Amino acid sequence: MYSHSDRLKAVETYIQCGKSAAVTVRILGYPCKKQLKRWYESYVDFDQIVPRKKRKPKYNAAERRVAIEHYFRTGKCIARTVRELGYPSQQWLRAWVNGDLPGATTNLSKLAPVPAHVDAERKRAVIELCTRQDSAAVIAEKFGVSRQALYKWRNKLIDAETGNTMKRRRDRASDEDRDGLRAEVDVLEQRVHELQLEHDILIKANELIKKEEGVNPRTLSNREKTLLVDALKDIYNLAELLTSLELPRSSYYHNRKALKRPDKYADVRGEMVVIFERNYRCYGYRRIGECLRRGGLQLSEKVVRRLMAEEGLVVGSTRRNRFKTYRGELSPAPENITDRDFKSSLPNEKWLTDLSEFGIPAGKIYLSQIIDCFDGLVVSWSISQTPNADLVNAMLDEAIITLAPGETPTVHSDRGSHYRWPGWIRRIEKANLRRSMSRKGCTPDNAACEAFFGRLKTEFFYSRRWTGVTIPMFIAELDSYIRWYNESRIKMSLGGKSPVEYRQGLEIAA
Repeated sequence: MYSHSDRLKAVETYIQCGKSAAVTVRILGYPCKKQLKRWYESYVDFDQIVPRKKRKPKYNAAERRVAIEHYFRTGKCIARTVRELGYPSQQWLRAWVNGDLPGATTNLSKLAPVPAHVDAERKRAVIELCTRQDSAAVIAEKFGVSRQALYKWRNKLIDAETGNTMKRRRDRASDEDRDGLRAEVDVLEQRVHELQLEHDILIKANELIKKEEGVNPRTLSNREKTLLVDALKDIYNLAELLTSLELPRSSYYHNRKALKRPDKYADVRGEMVVIFERNYRCYGYRRIGECLRRGGLQLSEKVVRRLMAEEGLVVGSTRRNRFKTYRGELSPAPENITDRDFKSSLPNEKWLTDLSEFGIPAGKIYLSQIIDCFDGLVVSWSISQTPNADLVNAMLDEAIITLAPGETPTVHSDRGSHYRWPGWIRRIEKANLRRSMSRKGCTPDNAACEAFFGRLKTEFFYSRRWTGVTIPMFIAELDSYIRWYNESRIKMSLGGKSPVEYRQGLEIAA
């Protein structure tokens, strides 16, 4: 990293500086202290040091002493010393004062001490500065200090209010600007108050009526809104609470009067909670109603359901993770002709089909499609809100129309009930197609079709939020994506072409 000459120069400077590694590194800018000492030991051992002729210093001792005395006499202001004497640079003067450079040390004890200014003299200097007729530099010279020190005395001795009055005020705000700023502040304060009110309403809704913190307070019942108003009316005005919750004043007083009446179902509520907890929290309204009738309490079904909802007695239920079409053995299953071989040398030789479910806030949508193993082209597809036989039959009819004379592909599917109904089998036989089915519960037997669903949901479905999207809108976007998948989405396995472009190229070559 460093040449021989660089090392030799560093060792010689190190010797000239009295073997002070810190000073040498500060002058040269290289190397580190430990490395410098290692270089010195190495050069001393091998006798490789060639002393250079000492260069005559630029400033002699008298000039250095004059500069240092001026520095201490003018309040230790380096910039003023350099400006008035014309030499040296600020870095050199700082080094002379600190004694960092060789030969720059000075016996500072012999210098005339700077007189300590007493408080009275400081006050007199500050008064003369504030009521001055001469410049601040002349006043600082008169008291033997720097101009910066004079201003520091003023800031310490004069309070902030008096100091601010002596400063020039720039950019004075006009009355119109101040009025506009006050109006803006008022609007912001009002907005903060409204946000705080909304926050407190959500917190109380979670505490009193066991609602989630993200619930919309306007969707609550009038009885629940009345409870929130009573809980917050000591903090906020009644009118703004009713406005925020969109609760009419008459409804508030009506529900408040109803809440004060004794609850005739108080004992029943406790009994229902006991029955629910005692039976592993799995009894619904029918069985809880039956238990109450056994105890001599005759309640209607509506009352039992309402009381359970108010007490939060909800029975847990399991949720199916994915859509399945298998409903048992409906007809003899054909053999697995594909046998996990999803490669094809010609179009319309092997077809794969399956169903998939899409759950959005607006509802559920089902997709059925046929994939060609030749290039992954989606031959046909159909989208519906119900996974019935019409969904798959319409898809198969559209796929058969695309076949040329003499093309009889193998249609591979899982063992779903849609592919074992007479209507599906009749269409297959009429078009002279061959059926192939996976083994029961064996997803890898139809892996290529499942892979298409994975790409579809990763690229189109999982990466977006579907809140506010209606079912017709979702169907239109899903249909648009599949068309893009066929016509525009390139595949590296097809040489950077889409399935449609790949087939068009084969037709041109033929």
